Amino acid sequence: MSVTPLPIARKRAASTRSLQKGQQTRAAILDAALGQASHMGLEGLSIGALADLTHMSKSGVFAHFGSREELQIAVIREYHARFEEEVFFPAVREARGLPRLRALFERWLRRVSVEVDSGCIYISGAVEFDDRPGPVRDALASMVRAWQGALERAIRLSIAEGHLRADTDPLQMLFEVHGLILALHHDARFLRLPGAVDRARSAFDRIVAHYVVGADQSAPPPPERKPRQAAR
Repeated sequence: MSVTPLPIARKRAASTRSLQKGQQTRAAILDAALGQASHMGLEGLSIGALADLTHMSKSGVFAHFGSREELQIAVIREYHARFEEEVFFPAVREARGLPRLRALFERWLRRVSVEVDSGCIYISGAVEFDDRPGPVRDALASMVRAWQGALERAIRLSIAEGHLRADTDPLQMLFEVHGLILALHHDARFLRLPGAVDRARSAFDRIVAHYVVGADQSAPPPPERKPRQAAR
């Protein structure tokens, strides 16, 4: 049996420790950058401010990403990964169809209600980069499309499972549900209107009631639920 010479083993161990330290440092920078972007937008990201927050040199921060653009893209990907962990993955454990669709919306709603005091990078990024073509816009649009695709699949599964009417237009329902979140973000974060979260939840119930199997299309929509708490 051959034995790895000790000097080589030491070099490999040192290399592994260096890699792990580098990954930890990069993760710390990303965490700080995500917090900064949530409050100031992707365009508000500053290498100098991140250097101060992480107690590093500007060149040290720059070395982990290579450019401000790469940093912005990395922040978008990190935000999406955390969004999936908090919203998507727990929801897809629910039963196929309407239970899963409801879970996706409810978890999305809760996340947005928490982001009232910071900001949603999906929404703020769309405002910043809607008319600015380039890699950052492409990365942001790709993440948003991925999330919308997950919602659309949940709607189609709800139709396939017989929970929603066969003539339901998935893209129309997706448009309506996504619009609720945009309205919630506007009313809760910009206007600071109380009860916005509960209004969004009630509006989702109305949308589902319109498309659910057995719904009487001539009947009036369900009554609005009494707000339980004011949005912060």
